[in-house]
Amino acid sequence: MHKILLVEDDARLASLVQSFLQQQGFEVRLESRGDTVAAACQSFAPDLLILDLMLPGMDGFTVCRTIRAWFQAPILMLTAKQSDIDQVLGLELGADDYVIKPVEPRVLLARVNALLRRTQAASKSDNQELQFGKLKLNNSAREAHYGAELVELTSYEFDLLWMLAKHAGQTVKREAIHKQIIGREYDGLDRTVDVRVSHLRRKLNDNADTPFRIKTVWGKGYLFVADAWND
Repeated sequence: MHKILLVEDDARLASLVQSFLQQQGFEVRLESRGDTVAAACQSFAPDLLILDLMLPGMDGFTVCRTIRAWFQAPILMLTAKQSDIDQVLGLELGADDYVIKPVEPRVLLARVNALLRRTQAASKSDNQELQFGKLKLNNSAREAHYGAELVELTSYEFDLLWMLAKHAGQTVKREAIHKQIIGREYDGLDRTVDVRVSHLRRKLNDNADTPFRIKTVWGKGYLFVADAWND
């Protein structure tokens, strides 16, 4: 039974979501304050965190930024706003996905299952390594090193980097990334992948304006350049 920590201060919504997820076979623990999330994650050890943005004690953005350095499970954010700023900021701080309120139960369930499937698939992978110049990826340990330095990546960022690196020299279509990494079809508007690629470029010292390690192939997807990791 997968464990989910649901952090939502709207008691009615929290109860409805908890009941629905329990009916689907999940063990669900509720928290209503942002400043109790870190302790709850440590004591409950959830397989997935569903995190509202507007919380007493500490907002969801701050919670995500605070725990992301050590909390490895997926984070699914709930936002009442449809603005790109909220969605992109959540992803920038380490969230893996988001759902816009009002919450549609079946949509929420699909997002939860997709995140859990991706995590399970990664944990069951055989010990595999890829190396390109100074960049070394270990899929079993889920670690990336550049030279002697460990590159701090979220679970989502590592999965994306591994997928691109496995297809080095080939254009990986945005639609394929959405389906394999995010777990849903690309709708033509979702910016999740673009934000994640931006994260990878920054963490891997790629040029933000004219990237040479992870290139954008306009209208198609992204290209991992195999011979660009020696400097």
